[in-house]
Amino acid sequence: MSVDDTKKLDESKGRTGQPVRRSLLARHEAAEREAAESAHRPRAERAILVAVEFTAQRRKKKLTAAAQSARKSASVSASAAALDSLDDSLGNSLDGEDWDADESPGARRRAATEEPSLADLDFEASLAEFEELTRSAGAEVAATLIQRRPKPDPATLIGQGKLEEIEAVLASTGADLVLFDHDLSPSQLRNLEARLPCRVIDRTQLILDIFARHARTREGQLQVELAQLEYQLPRLAGRGKSMSQLGGGIGTRGPGETQLETDRRKINLRIDHVKEQLEAVRRIRKRQRREAVPVPVVALVGYTNAGKSTLFNSLTEAGVLESSRMFATLDPKLKQLQLPSRRKILLSDTVGFIRNLPHTLVTSFRATLEEVERAQLLLHVRDASSAMVEEQKVQVERVLAELDVARTPRIEVLNKVDLVADDGPMPMGAPGSIAVSGLKKLGLENLLAAIDMALVEDPLVEMRFRIPQSEGAVLAALEAGAVLKEKLFEGNLAYVSARGPESLLGRFRRFIACEPED
Repeated sequence: MSVDDTKKLDESKGRTGQPVRRSLLARHEAAEREAAESAHRPRAERAILVAVEFTAQRRKKKLTAAAQSARKSASVSASAAALDSLDDSLGNSLDGEDWDADESPGARRRAATEEPSLADLDFEASLAEFEELTRSAGAEVAATLIQRRPKPDPATLIGQGKLEEIEAVLASTGADLVLFDHDLSPSQLRNLEARLPCRVIDRTQLILDIFARHARTREGQLQVELAQLEYQLPRLAGRGKSMSQLGGGIGTRGPGETQLETDRRKINLRIDHVKEQLEAVRRIRKRQRREAVPVPVVALVGYTNAGKSTLFNSLTEAGVLESSRMFATLDPKLKQLQLPSRRKILLSDTVGFIRNLPHTLVTSFRATLEEVERAQLLLHVRDASSAMVEEQKVQVERVLAELDVARTPRIEVLNKVDLVADDGPMPMGAPGSIAVSGLKKLGLENLLAAIDMALVEDPLVEMRFRIPQSEGAVLAALEAGAVLKEKLFEGNLAYVSARGPESLLGRFRRFIACEPED
């Protein structure tokens, strides 16, 4: 605000001009501060996404149940192809009239049955997932380039023509980096970085960056560092003898240790140190478990963004972060939960899985996934509203097999049923699957009852006790940890019929009544 404007304001307002002027000056200073902060605030990086589909590998993939069903439908439509051509030929000559090609019987049948192929749907879902990964990393999508080729190019993965197209898009959009929806070999990464005037990041490095953003605990940060070091180790590029460390005495002159060897040695030493720290964390956790009272652990597992954290909050009221961003939950969360039988469990919310999850990430984050390994029951949370729900199930089961927990008892939980249309199809779940809505808190009672019945290590039993009224501690323990179906008092005795965990009721076997009393 200029000085002349201030004088005019004083003259028009008279003596009341001072407070008005101070208010306007304060507003002007606040606007200047906001503009200065926005100028210094780092802008989101703009990325070009590159997705490549290899058609030769598509034919080699093992068909899932959904793909086999689609193939059967295709065989039926293939048998109708002859009818289509016959209808077209007859339609053009029937009664001497000319049929419109789009209105012939064969064309109408093809229009009614033509749908995108299963491979196309899978590729589109993978591309949408990659775009969501990019946004979760804090980047903006400047452009998306798609390529279909028989096999990968050994030097650059994409070939010379697509590389020139990326250079042109970089020049027109001014993007900061190029993201590949594939893992790049060390040589491919070096060739791309030498050719492109920006950073090049592959799928694994992008996921590691998201993990680093969400790691809050010391253990999570150590696991992210370990995964990043193991990723960088084979991708080091030294400069050979030009960066050699030469000796200074007789018999020590020569090529010496190159910079590449030095970097590898430093990274290997750091990897060993981080692994030792993680092993110390595991030892402390195991010692704490031995000292604590044994409580069954039930772990939530599933595809990322399936609604595990929302369901976790609905069951435990823990208030953990709920986000549509991928890998929003990295560090495991544990919360005690009481079941309808009054026994208590520890419910664990774990990191979500994703398709083509690198094996190095699974091994590096074994401490985080340790809750899955020691769980007595797994709740496989599936997004019932997703079009790729069956494909996501296959990916989750693949990771569970890598963790050697494929035989752990599990319950399939079809989440987000509130988003499924009334006339829409529900995904086929395993026998005993439970349909719930974590957001609307629908079906949670059925889920808790199913957990109660599925815990086999400490099964529910029913016993009848005859307890002296002087044993108030026994009565209090039964009321707190079991469901009392009947309680009668006769004289100084209490006849109690209780249903609860065998570990609890078995502690009071000396009070078991031989015969039920009327």
